[in-house]
Amino acid sequence: MGIARILITAGEPAGIGPEILVKMAQHACNDQLIVCADPSVLKQAAQIAGLPLTLNEFKSEHEAQAHRPGHLWVIPQRVSEPVIFGELNVANAEYVLNTLKVANDLAQHGEVDAILTGPVHKGIINDSGLTFSGHTEFFAERSGCKKVVMMLATDGLRVTLATTHLPLRKVPDAITKELLEDVITIIDAELRSKFAINHPKILVCGLNPHAGENDHLGTEESQIITPTLASLQQKLNATLIGPLPADTAFQPNKIQGVDTVLAMYHDQGLPTLKYKGFGKAVNVTLGLPYIRTSVDHGTGLDIAGNNIADIGSMQYTLQFTQDLIRRKQQP
Repeated sequence: MGIARILITAGEPAGIGPEILVKMAQHACNDQLIVCADPSVLKQAAQIAGLPLTLNEFKSEHEAQAHRPGHLWVIPQRVSEPVIFGELNVANAEYVLNTLKVANDLAQHGEVDAILTGPVHKGIINDSGLTFSGHTEFFAERSGCKKVVMMLATDGLRVTLATTHLPLRKVPDAITKELLEDVITIIDAELRSKFAINHPKILVCGLNPHAGENDHLGTEESQIITPTLASLQQKLNATLIGPLPADTAFQPNKIQGVDTVLAMYHDQGLPTLKYKGFGKAVNVTLGLPYIRTSVDHGTGLDIAGNNIADIGSMQYTLQFTQDLIRRKQQP
């Protein structure tokens, strides 16, 4: 494959996203980096960082060009009010969603090879009156996907989630045979097509402590998870292991050779992943018609505008995205 086009959304304009992009722009990259953002915000971040930045407007009809340090291709979107780094402003919430809409539409039409998203602030978007539960759900709805799956990955571990941004008290009712069938089928297909894994091996956590302990601590394992895994084992050319107690599922001897651990809910799987790889982890949305990745950190409002944001997660995510683009198998 030749030069790929990677579209990066800058995220919350008052956060560290613009600063991270300006700093990353100083490094070499063999692919074309295209940023969907307000050029004035990027220049503002570059001035604070004391770094050179030349912006060129992106045109999809032009031939892809490898990144040049100190330069960025940009798809201009305008904030409604001037940005003060570190200070949220509901007036700019719509701007954030507009950058995501543009990214989705270009990726769906094949005009870019992947989307890499910077961190957004869900609270300020919802405070503005716009409904937003997260990138994962937004891209699923915008692209017309019935179901997608959140994966976080770092060196030596991938974690996928059966449920994502859901209040804990609602999780048990959400764990159904239909949900697990959809989630595991997507994971199996995406590990094959986007990760080039021919025979996926998926370890599945139980929902309850000790995976239900023979129904003494819950019956979801015996009544839902175990029968669903048995049924899918007959349908998929994959190895399904579990349900295992989540408190021991991440031991090195358990995850050796496993392609992903499927956790039942957000805070069952992600604390271990982030402990192992925070700053060098990537969020991947499985089930979309395109590649979408994201950094593993938030908006960093407390340090925004101080020129101290670390670009490690963005660099790791960019490299991971480039690897996915080149590994992807055509269906």
